[in-house]
Amino acid sequence: MTPAIGVFDSGFGGLTVLRALLERLPGARYSFLGDTARLPYGSKSRRTIARYAAQSARFLVDEQGAEFLVIACNTASALALDAIQDAVSVPVLGVIEPGAEAARAASTSGDVLVIATDATVQSHAYAAACRARGLRALEKACPLLVPLVEEGWTGHPVTDEIVNIYLGELRAEAAARGMRADTLVLGCTHYPLLREVFERSVRPGVKVIDSAESTAQAAARFFPGETHDPGAGHAPEAGPATEIRCFATDSVEKFERLGSRFLGRSVGAVELIDLGG
Repeated sequence: MTPAIGVFDSGFGGLTVLRALLERLPGARYSFLGDTARLPYGSKSRRTIARYAAQSARFLVDEQGAEFLVIACNTASALALDAIQDAVSVPVLGVIEPGAEAARAASTSGDVLVIATDATVQSHAYAAACRARGLRALEKACPLLVPLVEEGWTGHPVTDEIVNIYLGELRAEAAARGMRADTLVLGCTHYPLLREVFERSVRPGVKVIDSAESTAQAAARFFPGETHDPGAGHAPEAGPATEIRCFATDSVEKFERLGSRFLGRSVGAVELIDLGG
């Protein structure tokens, strides 16, 4: 039976999570919702974020028939996961726990660096998830990276320089705290598009954890009979038989224009929906 998976983000950065899901579960049926009318979630109160996220979750489950939800939004995962789980009766997976779990598996020193948006850093969700796994995490907000990615400057020298500055500051703070960090967690769904930049910029031996990829790996464990391992050889293409429907609450044209950059393929015709206030 074809799994029906709903993927939710406040914008379209979560399409990197959908891209990773397609590699792991190419035979599933996908519904992706970007709540573009109400972003950024990071400037909203926890209560408002929970309300918005719950509305989006119910749309994917009640109207699109999703049997499994992936919250491809760090802010919603950090601040509204409980509210989403209360709103729907299907399994719900956020992006923070899988990222922290991947860091635990990768780190030998027990010291981890996390870069994310300001809202995610202020929530300290990654630090808490890492601490629960016996890790010490140092988080840093990198607010310039999201607009650079959306501008398409993933290979621009300016982006390389800004990444180097952010990582230099993070390394200096880690050293001042006596940390021996050997793992860097990319705690924003935009950052997978900069993975090669980060891998060039980190010190030798530091492992880069892509939380989108970690989330897809965690989701695949719920569907063992449907899973493809991208490392085992050529992945089956997500072709015409793979149903992907994309919805947005605003800015459909921008979603269609930029979405393919995150998904790695055309997002098709994005459908406009109204979730109310």
